[in-house]
Amino acid sequence: MENYDVVLDFFAKSDKPVRAGEVVKATGLEKKDVDKVMKELKKEEKIVSPKACFWEIKK
Repeated sequence: MENYDVVLDFFAKSDKPVRAGEVVKATGLEKKDVDKVMKELKKEEKIVSPKACFWEIKK
């Protein structure tokens, strides 16, 4: 599974908004890889920020 799919799957299964650091811990990916994927997901509007520094899948 690609990094993109791993991060997107994590957000899809998360029941609350999370910080990027939590994604890193849960997926085992490097922070730079998670940041890169999150930037892409933001651009595609697949994740949104309900409050500063927290992200969740767009519903």
